[in-house]
Amino acid sequence: MRSGALLAAGHRMQPDPQAASRPLTIVVTGATGLIGSALVAHLRAEKHTVRRILHSPRAREAGDVVWDPMRTALPADALADADAVVHLAGEPVAHRWTEERKRNIRESRVRATEQLARAVCAVDVKPRVFLSGSAVGYYGDRGEEVLDETSSPGSDFLARVCVDWENATKPMVDAGVRVVLLRTGIVLSPRGGALARLLPIFRLGAGGPIGGGRQWMSWIGLSDHVRAMQHALATDTLTGPANLCAPNPVTNAEFATTLGRVLARPAIVPVPALALELLYGEMASATLLAGQRAIPKALSASGFTFTEPTLEGALRAEVRARA
Repeated sequence: MRSGALLAAGHRMQPDPQAASRPLTIVVTGATGLIGSALVAHLRAEKHTVRRILHSPRAREAGDVVWDPMRTALPADALADADAVVHLAGEPVAHRWTEERKRNIRESRVRATEQLARAVCAVDVKPRVFLSGSAVGYYGDRGEEVLDETSSPGSDFLARVCVDWENATKPMVDAGVRVVLLRTGIVLSPRGGALARLLPIFRLGAGGPIGGGRQWMSWIGLSDHVRAMQHALATDTLTGPANLCAPNPVTNAEFATTLGRVLARPAIVPVPALALELLYGEMASATLLAGQRAIPKALSASGFTFTEPTLEGALRAEVRARA
């Protein structure tokens, strides 16, 4: 039988009033990544049953499902009795892009989502909510423009991937499943992602702005990201795209200055754009040197409040709590 009502409203982290009155069964793909592992730990602490869908059997635990969407169909029992699905899996982006890697970046997102959509539509008792990964890269490089969920998509490679990725969820919407598209910004954690790569450099006093530092950065602390996902699971009025980023985006130069201040280190060593383009090619132009000034309009309108809405507070909280 299904496990009952979805999560009740609320926002705080410990204890969290968003926890359901009865345990839920929540399926999570990308469950061993930075965001997925934090979400799984939080949901289990809230006494929910989490069924992890893994790409590799190496980290398999009892109850996990192993699935490579590039090679196999989703196992028939993967969604059994699921109240919710959180789909976070995808090929990492932060590498030099070859044509093969670009194909894998796209197909690991679009094909996997298409398969999940078919599986959701095929089960008799469907999950009530499906959270699907996306990114603020949906908007492309937009300079000073303030972006909310109604803003048009960009036209570069990552923007096109995000458009196709999101469109792959439409069969579930047509089948009556509430779908939330998680347009995620830069997730701050010393355990992985951009911040983990920057911390050793900045702690040595060798950090600084990238490529002039004028590009906007839409960011969110890992703790707030986990809370925002749980809020999305709980909130029936939240549907469609939602920018998962803090309400105060900053320029890259501001980010460097703030991180230096948090670490009590200078942050004045610039990283030339040309060096990044020579090292990483198109990936540098599309990610490190591009920017989005996105705001979480849909998330805020649905009642979510950020624990750390400012960059300095988020950096201090994440570095202190997780380093």
